Amino acid sequence: MNGFISGFLLGLGLIAAIGAQNAFVLKQGLQKQHVLAVSLTCALSDMVLIIAGVAGFGALVAAAPGIQVVMTWAGALFLAVYAIRSFWAAITNRSALNPSQAGAGSLSATIATCLAFTWLNPHVYLDTVVLLGSVSTNYGPDRFLFGLGAVTASFLFFFALGFGARLLRPLFARPVAWRVLDLLVGLVMTLLAVKLATSA
Repeated sequence: MNGFISGFLLGLGLIAAIGAQNAFVLKQGLQKQHVLAVSLTCALSDMVLIIAGVAGFGALVAAAPGIQVVMTWAGALFLAVYAIRSFWAAITNRSALNPSQAGAGSLSATIATCLAFTWLNPHVYLDTVVLLGSVSTNYGPDRFLFGLGAVTASFLFFFALGFGARLLRPLFARPVAWRVLDLLVGLVMTLLAVKLATSA
């Protein structure tokens, strides 16, 4: 169980950092829009990446810097566009809506956005595939237990974030709180986009 617990704690530590994906899941949870689908998409994506890392794919990613450059610029562009959308929402009347009254986007568009936040982020490959994959080698035959621990942490975190967000809904019934959230999301996306662009 030592491998499982270590994988769980490291996986949780990597996932819990504030980022674009978590901000998106939180917002969907506040709006009660496709929360199950979004949480499941994030968790399953993480599971695929963790398994790939534990199985040894991390070495391939580390040996192909060209892939990382392409993903970095694609991720920076996507985050910049989403940041602009968030800033626009923060200064328009749409951001003043009560979350429960906000019009739900289509399931396909929501899932596509969720997948973009996950798979267009080059850091997810460094953290989830390369880092977790590298650390898992220290556990020998128990490395898959380590991976299972990280996968478990991912599922628990994303479902807690998505469905737990509704506890904050009384606060976000106030238009100013919803505007502040849009502004903060925009700032997070902008900072991450700049960070990616400058590291390319």
